[in-house]
Amino acid sequence: MNRAKRESIASITCATCDSLCCRLTVILGKDDSVPAHLTTHQVGGLHVMAKDQDGWCAALDGKQMKCRIYSSRPIVCKSFAMGGPYCRAERDEHAKQSTRLIAMKLIGETSHDGNKAH
Repeated sequence: MNRAKRESIASITCATCDSLCCRLTVILGKDDSVPAHLTTHQVGGLHVMAKDQDGWCAALDGKQMKCRIYSSRPIVCKSFAMGGPYCRAERDEHAKQSTRLIAMKLIGETSHDGNKAH
């Protein structure tokens, strides 16, 4: 489903958010005061939010899909507009990737009798 159609069906709210922005690289500024155990330095020295093994921000509570440091989250996170153009573009890309993953999973699966499905 394309973005225009999706936008006409439902708006993005806290209840419908997929927290996809929590998978983006968050560059920390000098005014950000994030606990050190939630940050890392990339090659080249760029100070960023750390990610867990699945690629989610280390500050994200994976069960509730909420930021554990919301009140002191980085400025980049505070300025990210839920439902804004960048948010919608990320959601579109995620939808495309999900469609590709489903199609790829179906290729080469075996049938219930153990023979390779065609």
